[in-house]
Order: sequence, then C-alpha cells, then structure tokens
Amino acid sequence: QVQLVESGGGLVQAGGSLRLSCGASGRNLTLYAMGWCRQAPGKEREFVAAIKWSASTTYYADSVKGRFTISRDSAKSAVYLQMNSLKPEDTAVYFCAADLRGIGVLNLLLYDSWGQGTQITVSS
Repeated sequence: QVQLVESGGGLVQAGGSLRLSCGASGRNLTLYAMGWCRQAPGKEREFVAAIKWSASTTYYADSVKGRFTISRDSAKSAVYLQMNSLKPEDTAVYFCAADLRGIGVLNLLLYDSWGQGTQITVSS
C-alpha cells in the first residue's frame, strides 16, 4: 500500500509564497506521475499541476501558470509545489496524488493514491 504524506500548508497574505511537499512511500513503489489538485469550499476538486516521473515534464492549470512550479525528487519519491504570488482564490485544500498504473499524467483526478490534504488560506 502506498502512502502519501503532505506538508507545508498554512495561512499567507495575498502576494505571498508557500511550498508544499509530498512524500510517497510503500513497497515496490513505481511512480508514473505525481501531481496536485485542490478543492475549495462548495466547489469540485480541480487539477492544479502534475509532473511525469520519467521525463520530468510538467503540466499546469491555466489559473496557476507562471505562479506555481511543480518539481520532483526521484530519490526521495517526493513532489513539491512552489506557490508564488498567491491570490485569495487559491484558498483551498490541496491534495497530492500519485499515478501508480500509468493512466496518464493529466488524468490526475483518477490517480490511485491520495494524500490527506493540506489547507492553504490566502488572505486579502
């Protein structure tokens, strides 16, 4: 069984920065991709960013392009999300997810394994 553990959430003022981390652990761990999605109150979960594990190719939602950067450390089986120029509309619970079956890096919402979520609150 794969476990994902997130850290780095919190409260920040608009224009500020935060960095999320997510580490994966488990037996016979094979990662095809990892990524982040978020869910704001009363809204559906939405894709934020993903990274293809082998090539380190990155993908972003239009709403975060140029402000967020996803990266990975393959030796640690970890993924990171550097969030700059944060806006109040970025407020949400952020979830880390891992593709363990190779279903496609952009199918993040269908990934197998999920973290517990971490709250990001951006005040205006």
